[in-house]
Amino acid sequence: MGMRGRMSVRRVIMGCMPVMNDEVPDEGDFDADRPRGEFDHVTPEDFIRGSGHGNPPGWLDPADINRARSQMPIAYVEIVPVRTDEFGRVAQVGSLLRVTDDGSVERALISGRVLFHETLREAIARNVAKDLGDIALPMLPVNLQPFTVAEFFPTPGLSEYYDPRQHAIALCYVVPIAGDCHPQDETLDVEWVDPHSDMLATFLDQMANGHDRIVRKALEYCGA
Repeated sequence: MGMRGRMSVRRVIMGCMPVMNDEVPDEGDFDADRPRGEFDHVTPEDFIRGSGHGNPPGWLDPADINRARSQMPIAYVEIVPVRTDEFGRVAQVGSLLRVTDDGSVERALISGRVLFHETLREAIARNVAKDLGDIALPMLPVNLQPFTVAEFFPTPGLSEYYDPRQHAIALCYVVPIAGDCHPQDETLDVEWVDPHSDMLATFLDQMANGHDRIVRKALEYCGA
């Protein structure tokens, strides 16, 4: 049994609903029997790493995603990772150091598209696992109401949020991280800052295209 499977067993024993780190569940996960159409015979490893026959199910190749981006808004989740104290108060807020397409390094939040036939909780779990690793243990939101909706436009000045690639509608969530973070994919490092420290201003100044506003709204939402 893999690590995710063992974690699922432990959570069942403890009386907690197991949380999926991938959008395709392990055997024994709480919604393992939910019909997924074309996803029914796909394993978590297929989805995260590819099945060996091209891109994972629901993924679009560069030509397809560029065509979609030129014709319609794209649904995203935007995740502000936090660590909380024993009273549930935000003790640290996290960000990613990531390599961009042009080779530069940027400070960013966890974000990604909602794939076809994927629930919002699955999208949140998948994108956290993609950037922070499989043992980050995100505490997925009980209520799927986002704390804000950020509408990114490819035209500068049209909105406080800018994305040169696309018109994206991002549902924004605060997600506490209970486990260990191991940067994945294009993520170089995960950095945490006390929201009450002087470093927060520097932290936010390094975030471009409106992501600093999302963090500010997240901290206001949490009362931090």
